[in-house]
Amino acid sequence: MGEQFPKTLTLPYMRKNLVVAIDGYSSCGKSTLAKALAKKLGFIYIDSGAMYRAVTLYFLRNHIDMNDPEAVKDALQHIELNFHSRDYESHITLNGEEVSDEIRLMPVSDAVSEVSANKFVRKDMVKQQQRMGKSKNIVMDGRDIGTTVFPDAQVKFFMTADPKIRAERRYKEMQSKGDTSTSLEEVFENLAHRDYADTTRVESPLTRAEDAVILDNTNITPQEQLDFAIEQVKLHFPQ
Repeated sequence: MGEQFPKTLTLPYMRKNLVVAIDGYSSCGKSTLAKALAKKLGFIYIDSGAMYRAVTLYFLRNHIDMNDPEAVKDALQHIELNFHSRDYESHITLNGEEVSDEIRLMPVSDAVSEVSANKFVRKDMVKQQQRMGKSKNIVMDGRDIGTTVFPDAQVKFFMTADPKIRAERRYKEMQSKGDTSTSLEEVFENLAHRDYADTTRVESPLTRAEDAVILDNTNITPQEQLDFAIEQVKLHFPQ
């Protein structure tokens, strides 16, 4: 579909600190677009959602009481997160352990909204994310990238899709990773809960930045949304 682009899109006046921010609801395909766009641009892909999920996993494993501020702050001092690339995919390690698959399972999904809403967690993660963008060209997806983490990002997207379609996509993803114990109804309810929690939390709620381009991918393919995103990038960095 659309114009054929070179394998890697070369931006004029290439410099460091170029940021593409992608925000939106759960299971809208943010990471799919972010990874594809980062590959096309030759940028680094940072999955902020994976960071919050990894923190959640650590809290679950260590029975951290979210109502105890001191326990939360102390736990954050013992968490080291890193990204690495393997097989053209971005993977995250928690204190040196590969946890990319485990953080996508339902126990983490059920708890991540509460953890990510915690002000101490968000402050720590935002600081790490901003540090990652200081010396690299990055594509980062999440809930508050264009509003809180990088409000001055050169390009911003806000992704959305029909809730039923999102639930079906998430359900298929979980099935493909071996989670056959969770029903489609449970996934739908989990996403509805996370939408409510993400949009109503006090700390950096999910909202569209005024200068973000809306991308509704209910009825388009991953390739079509990538083509759309590239066109938007080219508008900001004309050839």
